[in-house]
Amino acid sequence: MSKIDDAIKLLIDLGMPRGQQNDRTALCLLALVDIQQNDNWNSAKNPLIGITPIMEFSAKYYQKKYAPNTRETFRRFSMHQLVEAGIAKYNPDDPGRPVNSPKAVYQITDEALAVVRSFMRYDYSRALSLFMKKGKTLAEKYAAEREQAMIPVEIASGREIKLSPGEHSELIKAIINDFAPRYMPGSTLVYIGDTEEKWGYFDNEAASDIGLDINEHGKMPDVVLYDRKRKWLVLIESVTSHGPVDSKRSIELKRLFSKIDSYLIFVSAFPSRSYMNRYLGDIAWESEVWIADNPSHMIHFNGSKFLGPYSK
Repeated sequence: MSKIDDAIKLLIDLGMPRGQQNDRTALCLLALVDIQQNDNWNSAKNPLIGITPIMEFSAKYYQKKYAPNTRETFRRFSMHQLVEAGIAKYNPDDPGRPVNSPKAVYQITDEALAVVRSFMRYDYSRALSLFMKKGKTLAEKYAAEREQAMIPVEIASGREIKLSPGEHSELIKAIINDFAPRYMPGSTLVYIGDTEEKWGYFDNEAASDIGLDINEHGKMPDVVLYDRKRKWLVLIESVTSHGPVDSKRSIELKRLFSKIDSYLIFVSAFPSRSYMNRYLGDIAWESEVWIADNPSHMIHFNGSKFLGPYSK
């Protein structure tokens, strides 16, 4: 049997679903333990390895080449399930690493490594039995570690949600805690996007009241606030990995919210002024800028609308 066939048998024995009993997931397992075609199973290792290196490993040592656009397939339909099963750990070196970080890595768990090293040996059945007894506990353990790294955001008195870790979510937290009370007091939080969960928070009732019917997460701004008295719908982009509200994005948002009977306000939120400077030439006119480390000030890209003295 080839090493890929062996790895598929291992996956079956480890209780992986039929959807992961395939070459792709077998290659993920082989890369996790750094086993090449002629290696012995007892030489299995436990390196930290990312999705792209896993695909490179598959091409180099098993002549299995996958297109770059299948990277997400590896992550969502192989590695995610290996983590859920307690076979692999996600970012064990830094559980707080952002979900979309290019530095994201995986590592086989010690318990699964013991099973792999014993494969085809006299003690395989015992190692497998020990793993299967601990499997659910392991998955819960690593899920708990990941949960601890999540960023808590209080969206109402006594009500909290958790966003996936990273500077993007930290900035969203600042928008909720610092921007909203200063500039939108008494407003309703309608939506928060999240890199991992996609819909981090969505108030269906509030959305229904203002006639908001959105099905496509990818087109939404990061935060949506609604001021009922002024009929203001404030659309905020948390600018860390993606860009600000530029002219193109402004047109997209106007189209997306064209059926809403409210005034649209566009805000680009930045962690710092130096971060804003990278995008200064892209920010759309007739929009606003808020900087988290200077929360009591805003910058208005609004021509003559705010021209005038502060005092005599």
